[in-house]
Amino acid sequence: MKLRSDSFNDGDFLPIQYAFGKRSAEGQIDLSDNRNPHLAWSDLPPGTQSIAILCIDGDVPTKPDDVNQVGRVIPADLPRTDFSHWVLVDLAPDATVAAGAFCDGITAKGKDGPKGPQGSRQGLNDYTGWFASDPEMAGDYYGYDGPCPPFNDSIVHHYRFTAYALDLDRLGVDGKFMAGDVLAAMEGHVLGEASMVAKYTINADAKEL
Repeated sequence: MKLRSDSFNDGDFLPIQYAFGKRSAEGQIDLSDNRNPHLAWSDLPPGTQSIAILCIDGDVPTKPDDVNQVGRVIPADLPRTDFSHWVLVDLAPDATVAAGAFCDGITAKGKDGPKGPQGSRQGLNDYTGWFASDPEMAGDYYGYDGPCPPFNDSIVHHYRFTAYALDLDRLGVDGKFMAGDVLAAMEGHVLGEASMVAKYTINADAKEL
């Protein structure tokens, strides 16, 4: 199974238009175009009935103390955790994800779901929890919302886009499902998978580990 994108090359930096946030003139954060990137797959295993997609940032700080604080830096050795940016299931095996077709702009309080384009279903990404205490942004964030790493993080973040070929035409998740629910429901049903990694940072001085 292979995964490719016309929007970025594996291992390269993700173009700004596919991010939620970008560097401001003051070195902090401005909102970006927040378009989903193009994705396409090939060489699917026999018996594939649907495709699921997850995008996970594995470099998210585990402590919020220094996040986006002027005059402070998030240390590279701080333990990191996962943050989901895209949860998508029930795509047809012959589908293609066009750039901007699933997300084109920032929607305060989140996009509608779980029903998505092309007969898909969209799960909640982790902006749902991130904005929960912000009255202007709080809501259910379905589907794709792109990178917005802290402007003061000392490391470059890595975003893993993974497509899973499943032996089910409808994954066994319902309601407000998240990445963890998808991973659990896929267990025993994955015929193949393929990933691409994109890098992104808002801090011009961030280093790669």
